[in-house]
Amino acid sequence: MGGLKQELGLAQGIGLLSTSLLGTGVFAVPALAAVAAGNSSLWAWPLLIALVFPVAIVFAVLGRHFPSAGGVAHFVGMAFGPRLERVTGWLFLSVIPVGLPAALHIAAGFWQGMFGWQGSQLLMTELGTLALIWFLGTRGAGSSANLQSIIALLIVALIVAIWWRGGIHFADIVFPPLSQVSVSEMSSSLAVMFWCFVGLEAFAHLASEFKNPERDFPRALMIGLLLAGSVYWGCTVVVLHFDLWRDQGAAASLPVIVVELFGKQALWIACIIGYLACFASLNIYIQSFARLVWSQAMYKPDSALARLSGRQLPQHALSAVILCCIFCTLAIYAFSINLDTLIIYANGIFITIYLLCMLAGCRLLRGRYKALAIVGSVLCLLLLVVPGWKSLYAVFMFAALWLFLPKRRIAPSPSVHS
Repeated sequence: MGGLKQELGLAQGIGLLSTSLLGTGVFAVPALAAVAAGNSSLWAWPLLIALVFPVAIVFAVLGRHFPSAGGVAHFVGMAFGPRLERVTGWLFLSVIPVGLPAALHIAAGFWQGMFGWQGSQLLMTELGTLALIWFLGTRGAGSSANLQSIIALLIVALIVAIWWRGGIHFADIVFPPLSQVSVSEMSSSLAVMFWCFVGLEAFAHLASEFKNPERDFPRALMIGLLLAGSVYWGCTVVVLHFDLWRDQGAAASLPVIVVELFGKQALWIACIIGYLACFASLNIYIQSFARLVWSQAMYKPDSALARLSGRQLPQHALSAVILCCIFCTLAIYAFSINLDTLIIYANGIFITIYLLCMLAGCRLLRGRYKALAIVGSVLCLLLLVVPGWKSLYAVFMFAALWLFLPKRRIAPSPSVHS
């Protein structure tokens, strides 16, 4: 589907994906992995990257051959028809009321750490974050990519600085013998760590905005995945080295380490970088939602949501998504809804979308790529079972959308690539 401005290069794509994957997890997840598996978590990150690779490769191949603002919904539509395409699109959008307010709250929490803000002050911070995302979205994908590339460099610089000031060297890192690694501990840590690699589905919506999508989109996806995985592994080495996560808690461990190494005045640096990491993840998701809404509205060309601005941007769709986010944020604040529960519900949606993408890959691809799509499908099915009854939200949403969304008459013609 054409129309959007093609302005993204390889480096910009790497910045977008790596910051999307790092997001809120860079401060908390390495310590959570250490809690679950101790030193064995040093093995868990390379293993997880190896497990995620088949899924990432399928995303990369589908995005290379079928670049579209519709992302996973477009892939599913090509494989299984317009009805399931629309269901998949709306399933992704159903993350907005459960996932976005929680992520906004986590981002605003860094301002609470700096200034002690509470209640309405945090709410205003969240609304201000949405306003900034809207402004950035009106400037184009290139502006978002440039900012997020800077954020990625800041995150990497912070981890390098901690390694340097803390006297950490590769030669000092000791991997526990594989014979001493507990399978149950490894499974627990992998279940926690997988959420760090949720973001591939959002990145897929930007494939059509690369200058050379067939070459740069898959490269950006794979390099960004490896970069994010390396940063997470580096953070895990840090939290294990300083051993503060037992007393300080997962989310607080890295900021405490920064304060110990650089003094209290450095806390604001850690908080700003933490906020920017959250902002980057929120930004790519909201921009992806806007592109999905625009791509779905193209079936009704007279719709305002189907119009592009003078910069070839889906500005009306972006404004609609931002307004929806504002409404949900105000509702969460008014009714004091538990955000931890909302995050768990959102995770079930993401796994279901990954599963649908892998199934589309089984239908559209051939040869070794089809084999990888089958492996990815099995992995996603297993991950859907892990949360237990908490995955029922995703199942319920999928069933409700399938039953109540109207059918489309014309389906895109599926293509096959080897």
